[in-house]
Amino acid sequence: MKGTPQFPQCGFSSRAAQILQACGIQEFAYCNVLEDGAIREGVKTYSSWPTIPQLYVDGNFVGGADIMQEMYASGELQSILTT
Repeated sequence: MKGTPQFPQCGFSSRAAQILQACGIQEFAYCNVLEDGAIREGVKTYSSWPTIPQLYVDGNFVGGADIMQEMYASGELQSILTT
């Protein structure tokens, strides 16, 4: 993400953190990509996803903030976070 869960540095990162918190996830691993340009670009290459933030659950790429929002609205995100 850009920033930290407590101090997100973009609207998408803020939304992603809020969605996770709404799912009952109060603590989660994150990487502030603004601190390292190589990580910022590397994560995009690794996932073949052009935007940040990116959500991974059990090492599997789920999607970005828009995908998280859609999955949250349908209940699918809550399901994968509680299994």
